[in-house]
Amino acid sequence: MHCFGVGLGWLDLNNGLLHRVQCGKEMKNVRQTWILFTTVMMLSDFVEGHHTLNMEEQVAMFLRVVGHNQRFRVIHQNWRRSVETVSRYFKEVLYAIGELRNDMIKPSSTETPLKIRNSHRWYLYFKDCVGAIDGTHIYARVPSKMQAAFRGRKHYTTQNVLAAVDFDLKFTYVLAGWEGSSHDALILADTLERADGLTVPQEKFYLVDAGYAGRPGFLPPYRGTRYHLKEYGGRNYPINARELFNLRHSSLRVTVERAFGALKNRFRIIDNKPFHPFKITHGGDEVIPLGSSWVPNGSAPHGHEVAMDDNSAWSNIRDEWAVQMWSNKGHGPI
Repeated sequence: MHCFGVGLGWLDLNNGLLHRVQCGKEMKNVRQTWILFTTVMMLSDFVEGHHTLNMEEQVAMFLRVVGHNQRFRVIHQNWRRSVETVSRYFKEVLYAIGELRNDMIKPSSTETPLKIRNSHRWYLYFKDCVGAIDGTHIYARVPSKMQAAFRGRKHYTTQNVLAAVDFDLKFTYVLAGWEGSSHDALILADTLERADGLTVPQEKFYLVDAGYAGRPGFLPPYRGTRYHLKEYGGRNYPINARELFNLRHSSLRVTVERAFGALKNRFRIIDNKPFHPFKITHGGDEVIPLGSSWVPNGSAPHGHEVAMDDNSAWSNIRDEWAVQMWSNKGHGPI
């Protein structure tokens, strides 16, 4: 009996993918999602099938590489395709995804999220919140002359990726390509200056962590006060208004951490040392680094100052909400 995926051609692999569980194992995807993704690629003008390599196989190879962080040579051995063929069609699918980014990653809805609307703990204060923003570090394979800039608080080279996530765990904005040594606040400042950067709907805001300054559109927790959910475990209940605010803020903002976790679990190429080179573009013609693979990278401006002082008016609003939370906490869930 053959071991699935080892030494088998595409026809045998495709037959195996008819099984829903096997499809999920091999490509980190259920068959229905794979078919839908393939259909989207076919309807686009960026990828074309070939008489010896149809669209289904191209997409399957791509998902196999990003789902398991496999070398092209492994795909070559298992799928009976040349390394050059695997590399060429992988890049074509990757390019197509980059071109379809605006269809795949859409801005947040301006309606109050269901998760907030149905909760008395959150609705009064966070009804205008459209999501959460954070940065995550992804392995980056860069030339030796660039490694110093890409090595920040990690002991290895990374790119710092900023993302916005809604409360359905959907990514609504992604900016990849910044060096691992770059501060999160600097990257946010960059995206706000871009013509195609992050925009905050009028009178709405995102939750951010304490590494960002409080300003209209971005609400951080109180610094120097307990914040993470594990710090409130057991009977370590909030003892004042600031702690209660931080607890509720954290219980909502954890959404972005869960989204990053789910993404890295599904696409191992993001959470492992890559076999593929990190390419930075300054003209917008190439696709972003493989780690994110959803949006194109542009040149990264330098020389910005990282302003960490909170906007006074926004701080006053946060104080008002914290006091109201403490006054209205009652005896129910905190």
